[in-house]
Amino acid sequence: MYQYKGLEDTIAAIATPAGQGGIGIVRISGQEAIAVADAVLRLYEDRALAQCKSHTVHYGWVINVKTKEIVDEVLVTLMRAPKSYTAEDVVEINCHGGTTVLRAALQAVLNAGARLALPGEFTKRAFLHGRMDLAQAEAVIDVIQARSETFLRQSHYQLKGELSTQLNAMRDELIKIYTMVEALINFPEDGIDAQNRRDILNRISIQEKGMARLLESSKNGRILKEGICIVLCGKPNVGKSSLLNALLKEQRAIVTDIAGTTRDVLEESAQIKGIPISLVDTAGILEPRDLIEKESVSRSQLYIKSADMVLLVLDHSRPLEAQDMKLMEQLKAARVLVVVNKADLGGQIDIRVPQQIFGQEHVIRASALEHQSIQELEAKIVDAILKDKNYDTHGILVSNIRHIKALEAAQKNLQAACRLMDGNISLEFISEEIKAAVNQLDAITGRNIDEDLLDRIFSEFCIGK
Repeated sequence: MYQYKGLEDTIAAIATPAGQGGIGIVRISGQEAIAVADAVLRLYEDRALAQCKSHTVHYGWVINVKTKEIVDEVLVTLMRAPKSYTAEDVVEINCHGGTTVLRAALQAVLNAGARLALPGEFTKRAFLHGRMDLAQAEAVIDVIQARSETFLRQSHYQLKGELSTQLNAMRDELIKIYTMVEALINFPEDGIDAQNRRDILNRISIQEKGMARLLESSKNGRILKEGICIVLCGKPNVGKSSLLNALLKEQRAIVTDIAGTTRDVLEESAQIKGIPISLVDTAGILEPRDLIEKESVSRSQLYIKSADMVLLVLDHSRPLEAQDMKLMEQLKAARVLVVVNKADLGGQIDIRVPQQIFGQEHVIRASALEHQSIQELEAKIVDAILKDKNYDTHGILVSNIRHIKALEAAQKNLQAACRLMDGNISLEFISEEIKAAVNQLDAITGRNIDEDLLDRIFSEFCIGK
């Protein structure tokens, strides 16, 4: 069991982002949260916060205890245990949102006896008090860091406990199977026949398949969480920058008729069908003429090699040239969509060449300037990215790498148990594999967690959450 030595401390931190804003919040949590707040507050109604009801808001002032001067005019929210985020007494002081005034208010609270909270310590307390399990706690940071509405929705599902519910159902069934196997081990006189072994094997197999489905969802879950990198490449003046602007739906790259306008890598963020995308516009220079162009070409090549996908841009209005052929040869092994741009102009390109190299389904005619076929291109990008084209963003998608590794280990345990059961191996070995799978599920929800790992998980949170 994880021993948290600082649980008896009252902690405080600024809970809102740094910088100026309309409101900034100082959060206090712990057994003495109300007493600490009362030490620095003067309420308009001229009574102590300790005399107020839970889940009420009060107008007043934060006072510098030493100088008796007013630090700020505030609204104070009181939430008594256990009906608070941490399941402890919580006081939130809503100040004006300036850096100096927030620091002054926080310092007053610390001087009154609170300790500065560690990163993620409020959420850690919520976990330790049973307010949420570890999978839900990790979803908090996913909500904060979500780069798309689709992943935000997924994070809220996990925060509500939908993944935990499914994992706990698996765990409950595995515990039942484990208990059955242990009973057969401890009471051998009852014997185990072929039908018993088949029944146990089928029940283990059902849980293994459930884990397989969760792991299959992780392929798309990771994409929604982390996004992908798409690199635009092509010879000069084929319209790469125009295509970048079309996908961004705003003018970010400079577009001119002069070949080689883009001389360095330009990286921008976008969303395509709910997927976070980093779009990289590379210089169209293939043969550098000076040191600057040489460095630009080198950087472009690095981006192309590390890209999740490459959009190779060709010019519909011109015949294929040696530079085009060289790029197509270099990209044969990559995940490529060929965009034959400037389709609004007369066609001189032999489109059969890229179709033969990359496949007809991976070549699309478009016009970035006229916004022709841009939506079709976006659909092709999504289809090429996602492993399961019919994925449901309203279902559970596993995205946390820690959860994925634990599920993979649990699945291997159950696969081993199935092999042992099928091979008439002693039940003791099967029991151990089932127990190991349960421990892996418990590691996800926090029933069984290493102390150092727990500290590492919450250290990734911001202070104040």
